[in-house]
Amino acid sequence: MRYLLSEDQMPTAWYNVGPALPEPLQPQLHPATREPVGPDDLAPLFPMALIAQEVSADPWIDIPGEVLDILRLWRPTPLVRAERLERALGTTARIYYKDESVSPAGSHKPNTAVPQAFYNKMEGSKRLATETGAGQWGSALAFACRQYDLECKVYMVRASYDQKPYRRILMEAWGGEVVPSPVDDPESPGSLGLAISDAVRDAVTREDTHYALGSVLNHVLLHQTVIGLEAKEQLALAGEARPDVVIGSCGGGSNLGGIALPFVSDADVRLVAVEPSSCPTLTEGTFEYDFGDAAGMTPLMPMYTLGHAFVPPSIHAGGLRYHGDSPIISSLVKTGRMEAVAYPQGKTFEAAVQFANTEGKIPAPETGHAIRAVIDEALAAKEAGEERVILFNYSGHGFLDLSAYDDYLHGRLIDA
Repeated sequence: MRYLLSEDQMPTAWYNVGPALPEPLQPQLHPATREPVGPDDLAPLFPMALIAQEVSADPWIDIPGEVLDILRLWRPTPLVRAERLERALGTTARIYYKDESVSPAGSHKPNTAVPQAFYNKMEGSKRLATETGAGQWGSALAFACRQYDLECKVYMVRASYDQKPYRRILMEAWGGEVVPSPVDDPESPGSLGLAISDAVRDAVTREDTHYALGSVLNHVLLHQTVIGLEAKEQLALAGEARPDVVIGSCGGGSNLGGIALPFVSDADVRLVAVEPSSCPTLTEGTFEYDFGDAAGMTPLMPMYTLGHAFVPPSIHAGGLRYHGDSPIISSLVKTGRMEAVAYPQGKTFEAAVQFANTEGKIPAPETGHAIRAVIDEALAAKEAGEERVILFNYSGHGFLDLSAYDDYLHGRLIDA
């Protein structure tokens, strides 16, 4: 039960949810002056095209042809009905997943890495610096930089650097230079906030370098909307008018935003963010202005946060170990348009293994969080005797995360 689009049916414009949000986003603030940031403040970090997208009020932004040419290497991605999982659960729900694992890097991350590399190349950058948690973003940016002949420096959260050596090798195979973060504290397990500080520090001290971020920012979620736009067309092919609920795992918000934002204007569609209990930003954090990094070098953003100094436990879902969240996702949760749930690590691996044993695909630990919520949603539909259409983002495969499954299967997993 696979629903496919042809290459000429791929979206040619990104969907900008900004005009459709329940309330306007508050501005980002300069870290020193606490005044709203302007284009000149962001220019040391980003090319002007991305800065313009960050604040655009246009509902649609055209995707450059050069970007489409590379996205067509794997897009459009399949929409798959998880019939075997449905039968195993005995549910009355119909479960569909958007398979973003088919990209070169094995996740949704290249959807934004390619346009970011393109716009930086067009502005004359020679080198990009970035952070990565589990390595999915770092590998995606290394791939994208290789397409545009850019150097790529990746600061990888030390816990993941140690847990996931094959992610590092993948980045290096695409020409990236990878170092563990934080660079000045070898005893620290690291965090995305600390790695962002390392990468921003690198970018602002070199004239040939810009910074690239794999989640959180408005332009990143914008680029990811190709996921939900394709899914809308594919659900129609499956005979579904709309999903009843859209589910995505959430660290900074990119894969969740990609699948969910095109459905924001449909009030009949529930939107659900799923995060780890050990880093419960949306479910236990506070909504306030906070830095995106640990050192306080980035602009302050209005978001749910656990505090920029927060260092979460070293769970295997490294891409979800972030103290804050996208201002867009935070706004949707704050206004009640989106729900948020949190799960401990053990329950997400239990769900991931059930998915692997029914659908045959090994999910990334991050993706396992969404699958846990999908299974619970399907069981709730069964108990209520309701038909329910569930759509979720299969944001990445777990082929390079098998040490995590080894820990789970042999009783070594810390249930944080």
